[in-house]
Amino acid sequence: MTASELVLRAATVTDAARLAELHATRISEGFLSQLGTGFLRRLYRRVIVSPEGFVVVAVADYQVVGFAAGALDVGRLYRSFLVRDGIAAGLVTAPRLLRSWRRVLETLRYPTRGEDLPAAEILAVAVEASAAGRGIGRRLVTFALDEFIRRGTTAAKVVAGADNAAALGLYAVCGFVAHTSIAVHRGTPSEVLVWSSR
Repeated sequence: MTASELVLRAATVTDAARLAELHATRISEGFLSQLGTGFLRRLYRRVIVSPEGFVVVAVADYQVVGFAAGALDVGRLYRSFLVRDGIAAGLVTAPRLLRSWRRVLETLRYPTRGEDLPAAEILAVAVEASAAGRGIGRRLVTFALDEFIRRGTTAAKVVAGADNAAALGLYAVCGFVAHTSIAVHRGTPSEVLVWSSR
């Protein structure tokens, strides 16, 4: 696959199943992957249709090989998901949610906005294993940042595991700078990085 064969576009709801599959197989940080593809499919459908969110996908040979999801205000997006999809998503993954109740509470307490943190956030970036190492992640993040600007947002944050050198390197190349260290989940250090177009 060459760079010219890759197409970046906005995701549609028909992409939600593929996004869920990529998230479940390529993102091991956090606990969303543990909730299964049924939950993730509903979550990504909501991100795609919500005015608070968006997903961009990389397509090669008619197959989605990567995506980046963003939210203008992650708190409002998740509240919308809980109100509109919470019961159905909860039923799909009830046993897993019950086993992970501590992590659910930790995620809900996660500070989506600090005194100087932007409301906007890159929620997830994933690239299929067979397409990794070709700059697709960088192109997806850059496309997502352009989408933030198009929507009038000039700053965004992202959270990555403190030991995830590949993700931290990707975000640094895309203009994010280290802001603070946190532990969304007890015993799992993460870094919050911030990007600004100014």
